[in-house]
Amino acid sequence: MLINRPPDIPTSEITEESLYTTRREFLLAAGFGAAAVGGLLPFSRTALPWGRGPDDDKLTPFEDIAGYNNFYEFGTGKDDPARNAGTLRTRPWKVEIAGEVATPAAYDLDDLLRGLTPEEHVYRHRCVEAWSMVVPWLGIPLGRLIDRLEPTSRAKYVEFTTLFDPAQMPGQQRGILDWPYVEALRMDEARHPLTLLVTGLYGKPLPNQNGAPLRLVVPWKYGFKGGKSIVRIRLLERQPATTWNIAAPDEYGFYANVNPEVDHPRWSQARERRIGEFFKRKTLPFNGYAPQVASLYAGLDLRKNF
Repeated sequence: MLINRPPDIPTSEITEESLYTTRREFLLAAGFGAAAVGGLLPFSRTALPWGRGPDDDKLTPFEDIAGYNNFYEFGTGKDDPARNAGTLRTRPWKVEIAGEVATPAAYDLDDLLRGLTPEEHVYRHRCVEAWSMVVPWLGIPLGRLIDRLEPTSRAKYVEFTTLFDPAQMPGQQRGILDWPYVEALRMDEARHPLTLLVTGLYGKPLPNQNGAPLRLVVPWKYGFKGGKSIVRIRLLERQPATTWNIAAPDEYGFYANVNPEVDHPRWSQARERRIGEFFKRKTLPFNGYAPQVASLYAGLDLRKNF
């Protein structure tokens, strides 16, 4: 469950990451029984979504997740978002719902998500530059929101448009990309239970530099598919154009599934470096989520549809 914190709470009062990651042991040592711990803390690091234990996939420290980002709206350097994203105002925040839905309208974010309680999901997060993290996201399965929107029978794709405001996002003052940033999924991808609308991480509201107040996470795809600071969700009958596919179609396909057999034209995708580790590790098909998602692409040429 995500507990929103007022902006005036000092960071010194936020639970430290070391306590967060060992909170079960802390409660048990304090005299709480196992049943009480299970009831208060349903998240378990030993039950990761892809079935591997914590020794194989250690959580990336909060400081690295919040300090090493791709968010070109705030600059192209990995530390630019953390340095520049303080200009972003995340409340009030409107999200336009458009296209093939029963009632298109602009909603206040809190009203749009009311009753959809965020859950904790530990996912691998991999960038096309061959670096990766393991992130404890707080998010809502996107399919739940789609059901609430009552899509028509013509809705085959879901498009996400992010904020365009150069005054708040100084990186948009440069023509790096064709702003605003747009990404999209097929409807079956969007409805998959691993696909999240994320509102937080490490038990805290989502930092600005990580896409506050609302971003997309699709863990079997490269990170650029996860649009940040979303202001419009549109359901469409036809596949829409997406930002990086427009900018470099030979490098960034619409699907962006993690496929170690398909290299980026300028580097190999066969191995990756986990942030905080020295040695590279083998890249797994679909980022390790093949048992859950490979069936979505049965019969699809994953070299041609990269």
